[in-house]
Amino acid sequence: MIDSLKQDLRKLKNIKKAKILAGFFKTGKDEYGEGDIFLGINLPTQRTVATKYKNLSLTDTQRLLSSKIHEERLVGLLILVHKFQKDNMNKKRIVEFYLKNTKYVNNWDLVDLSADKILGEYLFENSLEENILIKLAKSSSIWERRIAMIATFAYIKRGLAEPALTVAKILRNDKHDLIHKAVGWMLREVGKRVSQKEEEKFLILYYKTVPRTMLRYAIERFPEKLRKAYLNGKI
Repeated sequence: MIDSLKQDLRKLKNIKKAKILAGFFKTGKDEYGEGDIFLGINLPTQRTVATKYKNLSLTDTQRLLSSKIHEERLVGLLILVHKFQKDNMNKKRIVEFYLKNTKYVNNWDLVDLSADKILGEYLFENSLEENILIKLAKSSSIWERRIAMIATFAYIKRGLAEPALTVAKILRNDKHDLIHKAVGWMLREVGKRVSQKEEEKFLILYYKTVPRTMLRYAIERFPEKLRKAYLNGKI
């Protein structure tokens, strides 16, 4: 089945788009996506392929995740999300599988399309402590740190801000731009889906010291006057 899947993806290859994606996802030397290989396939099409092969075994899913080709890894993760959502008996196994393979969840779209839907959902559904998130947030891997932040989206969607604010506190002075964006995004979602008051409790403590990108993302939905007050340090 995996050979057929790979053949399907190669039939959809778009060289022109692959070059654009390689630049967009920073695959150049010393960039965060260095060495990543793209086929040039859009996300809706990859979702279609993942649905077609949703019954792929975990063994073959592992082979996809370890691929050097970006779309193969993403389709593998989309299949894993499907398995998690449909297989109530093996959710723990799927989460353990995901955590063992975080080194392959190594670009921001791979994280953003899987972290909350697998890890975040599992932690929420099982009322587990967020120790896993804290461990990931303190990781030397930028991708594990982003996984920790995005996984909290599962809580935010249920009106719970605390896990996101806990991870955001750990990551508030992170050095990487992709973490700044992830933290700012989740803070913005706290304000949107939980309450602006909860978001501002965090911001009032840290807005003068967090990276500018993080702050801009976090306050994007604020009224203009309030947004400018934060940007000008006059709260």
